Amino acid sequence: MEEDKYRTVNAIAEGLYKEKGSRFISFIYPVKSEEEIKDIVTGLKTKYYDARHHCYAYCLGANRERFRANDDGEPSSTAGKPILGQIISNDLSNVLIVVIRYFGGIKLGVSGLIQAYKEAAADAINHAEIVERTVDEVIHVRFTYVVMNDVMKVLKEEEPDILSRNFEMECEMTLSIRQKDMPRLRERLLKIESLSIEE
Repeated sequence: MEEDKYRTVNAIAEGLYKEKGSRFISFIYPVKSEEEIKDIVTGLKTKYYDARHHCYAYCLGANRERFRANDDGEPSSTAGKPILGQIISNDLSNVLIVVIRYFGGIKLGVSGLIQAYKEAAADAINHAEIVERTVDEVIHVRFTYVVMNDVMKVLKEEEPDILSRNFEMECEMTLSIRQKDMPRLRERLLKIESLSIEE
């Protein structure tokens, strides 16, 4: 896969796995930051306050450079790791999977737990719509009215997303484009007289 592309989920999806009376309810979320993940996990712990465990794993970044697995009181590596394993084996990133366990009275043992968390995570993934996204970069450009046509010509040809524009005293735009296309866009814009770029 190209460096600036990754697979993620389009929206929240839910899964379920039952074993010997225990219920494993799973959720997959598209996420962008650790703060967002913290809020989601806290929210689920509040909503499902009567569940025994709220185990989760996440991967962030196009190359999954930031990841974490949390067993939330289950024996070490029996919950978070199998959840993380499902994220990685499905080649997903910028996702969080939380599996909430309601204990059914019968212990599942280490291998049973690993299997249950793996299956619950897989079920959430199976219910999700998987999409391909690109890693985008954002720049802020300023220029004078005189060069407006030159700027618009470059934008028409390079096709960045225009996130905001302000044409009052001087012209300002916030642009977003796929990472691999940014150097060319930047180079072409900087050739325009009086134009400046802020990261």
